[in-house]
Amino acid sequence: MADQLVRNEYPRPQFIREAWMSLNGEWEFDYDDEGMGEREAWYEDHVFGSEINVPFCYQSQLSGIGDTGFHDIVWYRKVFSLPENYKRGRLLLHFGAVDYEAKVWVNGKVVVQHEGGHTPFHADITDVLAEGDNTVVVKATDYSRDVTLPRGKQFWEEKSAGIFYTRTTGIWQSVWLEPVPETHIRRIRLTPDIDENNIALDIFLSGYRPGVVVSVKAAITFKGEFVVEDTFSLRHESANRHIHLEDFNDHGLGRWWTPEKPNLYDLELTLSVDGVVADTVKSYFGMRKISIEDGKLLLNNRSYFMKMVLDQGYFPEGILTAPSDDELRRDVELTKEMGFNGARKHQKIEDPRYLYWADRLGLLVWGEMANAYQFSESYVARMTKEWIQAVERDYNHPCIVAWVPLNESWGVPNILVDKQQQQHALSVYHMTKSLDPTRPVISNDGWELVSTDLVTVHDYEWRREVLTERYATKDAALSAQPGNRWILVPGFPYAGQPILATEFGGISFKKNEWEGWGYSGAVNEEDFAERLKNIVEPMLQSPVIQGFCYTQFSDVEQEINGLLTYDRKPKLSLDMIRSIVEGTRI
Repeated sequence: MADQLVRNEYPRPQFIREAWMSLNGEWEFDYDDEGMGEREAWYEDHVFGSEINVPFCYQSQLSGIGDTGFHDIVWYRKVFSLPENYKRGRLLLHFGAVDYEAKVWVNGKVVVQHEGGHTPFHADITDVLAEGDNTVVVKATDYSRDVTLPRGKQFWEEKSAGIFYTRTTGIWQSVWLEPVPETHIRRIRLTPDIDENNIALDIFLSGYRPGVVVSVKAAITFKGEFVVEDTFSLRHESANRHIHLEDFNDHGLGRWWTPEKPNLYDLELTLSVDGVVADTVKSYFGMRKISIEDGKLLLNNRSYFMKMVLDQGYFPEGILTAPSDDELRRDVELTKEMGFNGARKHQKIEDPRYLYWADRLGLLVWGEMANAYQFSESYVARMTKEWIQAVERDYNHPCIVAWVPLNESWGVPNILVDKQQQQHALSVYHMTKSLDPTRPVISNDGWELVSTDLVTVHDYEWRREVLTERYATKDAALSAQPGNRWILVPGFPYAGQPILATEFGGISFKKNEWEGWGYSGAVNEEDFAERLKNIVEPMLQSPVIQGFCYTQFSDVEQEINGLLTYDRKPKLSLDMIRSIVEGTRI
């Protein structure tokens, strides 16, 4: 594996410490198809049969294995040694994501267990470290055929088909070490308020000891220019502080965040304990507001039409894991170059590095849960727990402007008539709003909505005249049943929410030898451009629609309904696509 591709960029770009060490790259690896690993104490001694390139799952080509067969229990082992300065204070072992369950040993001792295939976790491994070499062992357990598991687009059959793709098992985001002091900043929560021109800072500590004097200095700059500095004391493990920004922020002269002007403030937090600097963390934030007033969807108190694209976040050689940070950045750049101002990351809790580039380059993102397919009480517990972790992880990103806990009744297939499933959707909607009152929440994107902040419709109609008539009035839009589905569940009447078409298009166009399908087919570039124009223009011209999400960004495996091929080659010129999306093509 000498030529392996290694992901070594900083994995948590919104909460940066200078000292860290990547554990990505070559690990020992083995299948445990008989489930004997724990009984035989593989975490202590085992001859591993192969090697794998972390953080790529074994199903991917970039892992060095490329096996799409069912192996639901897999083991990893890596030996590492520490620099001398890592041996002071505490040492944290981080995992970006492991699908689906993880159990981790360091030097033969269990240090953490985690359930949920898309959210991060960590362990304080200080007390189990040895002099010299240390060994970390990971057991990952997946449930490939369990359709009540939060899984997103991962198929429960061996070969991908329809709208489902190749599975991911085990480690698929970065693994890394981070030395921290005994008392350190555990996490922060940043809430912008453009109306008062304040940034609310919630700070949470680990290792706080009563009786010590703890203070935090918050220094805020904008493009290297001093803005404000505030120092405050903490009497508990957490504190809240509102910091006023002395900025002028209107008439196009200010520093609000938008896709057109992605202005970001830099934040440096310095933690002192008994007058001695203990911890320093760097972050950033954007001053922006997403709201609904009088039935209008607003960005920074102004009407804003969302032109989004559906993005599955899959890659030909890495599946759920991008080959490089540059490719994540390029996906954001391509989205903007095609004229879109946003992306709906579909059925995937995306890599934080993608969200970082969306923040930096200016792209709205709808954060979406990776859903299960069927309902059960165990599904409710699993989904709820993981969704809470996802909202917490991504709360600070200014690019995130909406939450989508459920999509197209996935996990709640009988929601139209089943009161229990309706209550689940309602509970997740209200729970999300209790975790984040600053963003709209869509209870069940696409159809069969219960209480919701936006009414979102999935409509793959391809005839221009039908779309024009359907979205000419609110009554016509709400009474239509695209896909033969009710827009709103009976008992949950329309209450004046903004209406958006959050899936439409899906035009298939074969540009190479890749075989696949789409919702309607084009025969050449001219036909593709005309078909694209005929479905986008009715959305732009509709007096009802306040935003859309075109399906989709790129081809994915057997789906060839992307604007780009799977390897991100445009099917039309980017300028042509942009002119259609922006409504400037005649």
